[in-house]
Amino acid sequence: MRMSSFLKKDGIGYLFLSPWIVGMLAFTIVPVAASLYLSFTDYEMFDSPVWNGTYNYVQIFTNDKQFWESLRVTLTYVFLGVPLELAFALLIALMLNKGLSGLRLYRALYYVPSLFGGSVAVALLWRQLFGAEGMVNGFLAYFGIEGISWIATPETALYTIIIMKVWQFGSPMIIFLAGLQQIPNDLYEAASIDGAGKVSQFLRVTVPLLTPIIFFNLIMQIISAFQAFTPAYIVSGGTGGPLNSTLFYTLYLYQKGFISFQMGYASALAWILLIMISIFTAIAFLSSKKWVHYEK
Repeated sequence: MRMSSFLKKDGIGYLFLSPWIVGMLAFTIVPVAASLYLSFTDYEMFDSPVWNGTYNYVQIFTNDKQFWESLRVTLTYVFLGVPLELAFALLIALMLNKGLSGLRLYRALYYVPSLFGGSVAVALLWRQLFGAEGMVNGFLAYFGIEGISWIATPETALYTIIIMKVWQFGSPMIIFLAGLQQIPNDLYEAASIDGAGKVSQFLRVTVPLLTPIIFFNLIMQIISAFQAFTPAYIVSGGTGGPLNSTLFYTLYLYQKGFISFQMGYASALAWILLIMISIFTAIAFLSSKKWVHYEK
C-alpha cells in the first residue's frame, strides 16, 4: 500500500525529473568521480590507466615549474581583472541608473560585449586590435607614438587579456543596475537633508545596501576568472606565450590533457583547480560576515 501511495503521489514528479537526474548522473557525477580516480593514475589516454597513488600531485607541487607559472598568471588575472571589471560595471550601472533618454538602448548596447563572453570571435578581434598593426597602434600613431605588438610582448600580453575581461562587464553591470533600482529614493533624500553630498551618499547609502549584490558578483566573477580559457588560447595561439606570459591554468591543463595526452596528470590539475576555487569561495563567504549587510 505504501509503495502504491508513493507512486501515485511522487512517482509522476520523479518521472518528470528523470531527464535531469539522468543528465546529472551521466554528465556530471560520473565524469567527476572518474576524473578523481584518474588523478591517482598514470593514464596516457590510449593505454589503460595504471594506479600510481599521489605521484601526480607530488610531481605537480615539487617538480613542475610550468604549474607554478600558470598559477601566477591566473592569480594575476583574477586579482586584477575581477576588481577592475566589478568597479567598471558598477560605474556604468550608476550612470545608467539616472533618468537618461534612450536608457533602454544604452543598457542593451552596454550588455552586448557580454553576449560574446569567452567567444572565439572576441578573442580574434582582440588579436587584431592589439597586434603590431592593429587599431591600438594606429590610434597611438596619430600622436606620434610608436606602438609595439602588445600581444607578442611578454610584459603586456597578459594585460591585454585583462582589458578584454574588463570590457565584458555587461553581466555584473545588469545585476548592479537591478540592485540600484531597489534602493529607495527616500534614503537619498534623507541623506541630502542631513547634508550628505553625492560621494557621502554613495559611500554611506549605496554601497552598504548594495553589498549583497557586490558579494554575488564577486563570487561569480572569481569562479569565471579561474576557469578562463578561450581568450588565452586564441590570443597566444594555444601556446601560452610569449614566454608563458599568458599560460592560464586551464590552458596548461588543456596542454597536458589534449596535447601531451597525460590525462591522469591533467585530472590532478583539474582537482587542484577545484580546490583552489573552493578555497577562494570559502574565504569570500567567511569575510562576507564583516562587510555584507542584509536588510532585516
